[in-house]
Amino acid sequence: MIRLLTLLLSTLFLVSPVSAQAPSDVRVALDTSAGRIVILLHLDKAPVTAGNFLRYAVEKRLDGTSFYRGYGSADYGFVQGGAQNDPKRILPPIAHEPTSQTGLRHDDGALSMARYDPGSANGDFFIVLGTMPAMDANPLAQGDNAGFAVFAHVVEGLDIVKAIVAAPKSATLGEGVMKGQMLEHPVRIITARRLP
Repeated sequence: MIRLLTLLLSTLFLVSPVSAQAPSDVRVALDTSAGRIVILLHLDKAPVTAGNFLRYAVEKRLDGTSFYRGYGSADYGFVQGGAQNDPKRILPPIAHEPTSQTGLRHDDGALSMARYDPGSANGDFFIVLGTMPAMDANPLAQGDNAGFAVFAHVVEGLDIVKAIVAAPKSATLGEGVMKGQMLEHPVRIITARRLP
């Protein structure tokens, strides 16, 4: 099964089957203007969401984007980055993989997809600091209870994420809940690359 999934992923993401890694070993390095962040994708638990992020990296769609939003403090909060609906960068939205299905959680270092409605996520993501169970799916809750889709975890550079969330925010940028959360000086994502 893993070999079949690896072959399928290698076909989808234009990498040779010889160099394809097992789904549990795929890492992506985000080289930013603040330093390097390395993430481990959970292709085995969240294949659609992790595969989508890997495609953005392989196709260099995140190169030159930024982390533009920060909420909270260095111990609890999140930073958000990605394509910001740039029509030249975004791919079609993906199916939603709730945490109730994947078993993943919004815990320290988790990467999750930004979205409006379930199934609307494309090229924006956020990294969690601390534990945020309110972002997990809760089938018993009223309204939109699908939560957000975790697909990876930071394995190197969490100190960079903490520095980004603690960076100065603009008092005027942002709309609605994002007002006051937009970084005064966005942190550039120089490259996003799959590691060998």
